Amino acid sequence: MNVAIRRMRDTLTGIARRVGRHGSDSHVDPDDEGSVMLLTLGYAVLAIALILVGANAASLYLAQKRVDSVADAAALAGADGFALVLQDGQPRAILTDEGVRSQASALVGIAGSGVSLVSATTPDGVSARVTVAATWHPILFSVFVPAGVALDATATSRTAVD
Repeated sequence: MNVAIRRMRDTLTGIARRVGRHGSDSHVDPDDEGSVMLLTLGYAVLAIALILVGANAASLYLAQKRVDSVADAAALAGADGFALVLQDGQPRAILTDEGVRSQASALVGIAGSGVSLVSATTPDGVSARVTVAATWHPILFSVFVPAGVALDATATSRTAVD
């Protein structure tokens, strides 16, 4: 039995020496020192860049939606600038460019948020077509995002008398 125990002890000692010689803590190549730190810094810079671009992209999307909603509201208000006339004994709503422009400019002035009225017309006398514009600026500084982006939106609304 002593022989079996001695063989087991020698086997375990040999395994321990080999693990100690080739284990991760026993031998460090001088060329590998600091490479994990560089990878960590690289991934951190990449993560920060992605966060900045993602936040600015979300801000741009929301700004475009805001311009779209102002254009929709201005077109709807412009469609309310009609004049009622009687044609062949039937009432009819007629839009004029001046009526559309006055109603749309009043709403754009109230809406604010850097949106300006570009045009407000009626192409056929029953539709109001309004175009508004704004400039978007990034909320967070990033070299990957432009300094300002021109946004515009066009909306059309029809008026009718039933």
